[in-house]
Amino acid sequence: MSTRSSARAKKGAAAIDLSTLSSKPIVIERVSPEIDHGRFAVKRCEGDPLKVEAAIFAEGHGALSAVLLLRRAGDEAWQEFPMESVNHGLALWSGSAPLEDIGRYEYTIEAWRDEWTSWRSDTGKKLDAGQEVSLELVEGRALVEAARARATGDDATYLKTVLKGFDADTSAVAQAALLMAPDLTLVMDRWPDRSDAVRYDLTLPLVVDPVRACYAAWYEMFPRSQGTEPGQWATFEDCIARLPEVRAMGFDVLYFVPIHPIGLKHRKGKNNSLVAGPDEPGSPYAIGSPEGGHTAIHPSLGTIEDFEHLVRAANHRGMEVALDIAIQCAPDHPWVTEHPEWFKFRPDGTIKYAENPPKKYQDIVNVEFFGPHQYELWEELRQVFEFWIRHGVTIFRVDNPHTKPVPFWEWVIRTLKDDYPHVQFLAEAFTRPPMMKMLAKVGFTQSYSYFTWRNRKHELQEYLTELTQTECVEYMRPNFFANTPDILPEFLQRGGRPAFMIRAVLAATLSSVYGIYNGFELCENTAIPGKEEYLNSEKYEFKVWDWDRPGHIKDYIARINHIRHDNPALHRFENLRFHACDNDDVLFYGKMTGDRDNMVFVLCSTNPFDARHVWMQFPLADMGLAEDQAFEVEDLLTGDRHLWTGAWHHYYLDPAVNPAAIFRVTPWRPVDYRTPSL
Repeated sequence: MSTRSSARAKKGAAAIDLSTLSSKPIVIERVSPEIDHGRFAVKRCEGDPLKVEAAIFAEGHGALSAVLLLRRAGDEAWQEFPMESVNHGLALWSGSAPLEDIGRYEYTIEAWRDEWTSWRSDTGKKLDAGQEVSLELVEGRALVEAARARATGDDATYLKTVLKGFDADTSAVAQAALLMAPDLTLVMDRWPDRSDAVRYDLTLPLVVDPVRACYAAWYEMFPRSQGTEPGQWATFEDCIARLPEVRAMGFDVLYFVPIHPIGLKHRKGKNNSLVAGPDEPGSPYAIGSPEGGHTAIHPSLGTIEDFEHLVRAANHRGMEVALDIAIQCAPDHPWVTEHPEWFKFRPDGTIKYAENPPKKYQDIVNVEFFGPHQYELWEELRQVFEFWIRHGVTIFRVDNPHTKPVPFWEWVIRTLKDDYPHVQFLAEAFTRPPMMKMLAKVGFTQSYSYFTWRNRKHELQEYLTELTQTECVEYMRPNFFANTPDILPEFLQRGGRPAFMIRAVLAATLSSVYGIYNGFELCENTAIPGKEEYLNSEKYEFKVWDWDRPGHIKDYIARINHIRHDNPALHRFENLRFHACDNDDVLFYGKMTGDRDNMVFVLCSTNPFDARHVWMQFPLADMGLAEDQAFEVEDLLTGDRHLWTGAWHHYYLDPAVNPAAIFRVTPWRPVDYRTPSL
């Protein structure tokens, strides 16, 4: 024996330190959901369940029990929810907890050896085989005695009665019947021995958001262009006048681009020209002037009291107001003179304006997030958000967050949601996938996505499968904007009215959160040649829109949003599944509620020019239907109804008339004619 081994043997049990081992007596691993080993929070919405799965196992064949533990962040006490073994071979367990209130939570798993279940199973098998079990009965009694010591109230009294009965009748048959009684097992399950329970290594974070974070329809507008006088600023009163129409189309989030004073220095003119005329309003993203900065309102729009009146009017109609926050300044923003240390200056003493070479934004300067002034700046920016929260804003669309530090977003969103858990943040980050996903992980409630550029069938199926069937679904909620003031996709430029109808259906039914920028409903598609940009964009000029001009699709959008409202399956995102269709220009997909009470399927062309005859395959097994069971199909866009049997069915799509169909499926229950109805 080596010297080291001899010394270890002399120390005996005292030399064994199990805390140094990576493994535990009960293994809990592959916990899902879990984002980056618990670094970032899983997201859910109010009313959702938190379903957790894990592999839980130990040596041998003894039974285990496990619970899902849930509590509000900062609380001491845990709520417990039972977990069940759902796949013995893979040691897979599952449990679920209801999430009734918004806020921050945390969860983990605890497991223990279930001595009573093991004893009952083994003893039951021996009894069935006619074997001698007298010693096993004594062991069972000991387990009951130990549980009695842990129990309280009526359960303790009941266990004491069982023990008296066991001792009073020494017949093995009577004792076995007493210990194997189902009622005893119910009580024993309430008082397990958890002295050696094992808890999962990590306590995992969870954020529960308002329902509108998961299900909403956004309408984006430039407040200054909601009026009727050419070349004149509209006001908040003009915006209020538009609320009935916007709400009638089914939108529940009214999203304003920045409403602040606009800088005069290097103001951009029409079509982003470098020189603005005396009556040109400039870009609302060039924030700040001597009239104020990020907590001020452009005086031509109205006062802060007028804004609050607008918020109340929107709320009265069932809409929330979202405000664009762009962390950038015009060169004459008050911060530039009050806090020059927050900005970068060039060697010649001029302030450095924003660039994304070869693009130049002479009317915008960026703040410097790091340096001796860092925390003063961060706190000031936090107060900007808080200012608008106090004036009724519940949702913020954040401009270009991927050009600002990730730690800032994690800090500011966390601290704001600690105080205002109902507030939501949308990341406008058309950027690389890792950054887009990281912004979602650190706290953004919703995210822009690549949907805007996914047009063909295979592109959409591949991208949506990634978003709904990978870890992304646990933390990233994509908001499918069909267009933006910066992006007029080529599909819309070339496809005309059918293209707008197609993209409206896809945005509204693929995702549970989507948006349009005003003008989409008018099929506005006049572009700068060769670019995905609007010609004569209202980013740089006033607009007076004819909201009823010929060719609009307002009624079509209203119908889509009405269908969304009436069908709970469309309120979810993670339930999206694609199904077989024989045409490469046509998508067929469906969404169902967990109980199958609502089943919706969408057949949508991705070709705005050509009509298509299509064969589609309904997933009968997933729908809970037999091959020969009839089901009623209603096209919710047209009102057409059909009674179909079997999986494969034919439909005709004409992009000029009906580029899509939204089917609601209702099974016809088979009738057993041997049982007369009453």
